[in-house]
Amino acid sequence: MSDSKLTHLNAAGQPAMVDVGLKAVTRRVARARSRVVLGADILALVQQGDLPTRKGPVFQTAILAGVMGAKRTADLIPLCHPLGLDDCQITIEVAPPDAVVIECTAVVTGKTGVEMEALTGASVAALTVYDMCKALSHDIVIEQTRLISKTGGKRDFHHLDA
Repeated sequence: MSDSKLTHLNAAGQPAMVDVGLKAVTRRVARARSRVVLGADILALVQQGDLPTRKGPVFQTAILAGVMGAKRTADLIPLCHPLGLDDCQITIEVAPPDAVVIECTAVVTGKTGVEMEALTGASVAALTVYDMCKALSHDIVIEQTRLISKTGGKRDFHHLDA
């Protein structure tokens, strides 16, 4: 850890939004990933196509929910700056034997990063997969939500396992 100071606390130790007013405007890109363990039976159904449920097709709905979640991050995480995203892409891929991997890539040209938007997008998409498949099983597990990479700010980051 290169910085030992928490950025969202003021001098009195109280929560505070970070002042980004003097930061440079740069293109910032962040990618996050969530893994959802569905189980072999549900995965087999998913592999036949985008599993239709009473709520709609699972993957298409999760993609839309992930983008919506990323766009609403500042409404969910108290000290996040509201950002007008330049782009947000969600992908969902089958990861045999029993899971799917959801990735969210968020892009903004601005003064602050989009890590929280990417993490929120991946998380909301994963929660949507859970919600839409829970009628088939409550053994579904959302795991390994993490930042994969970020570029464009003070320091770039790339997860070693990505």
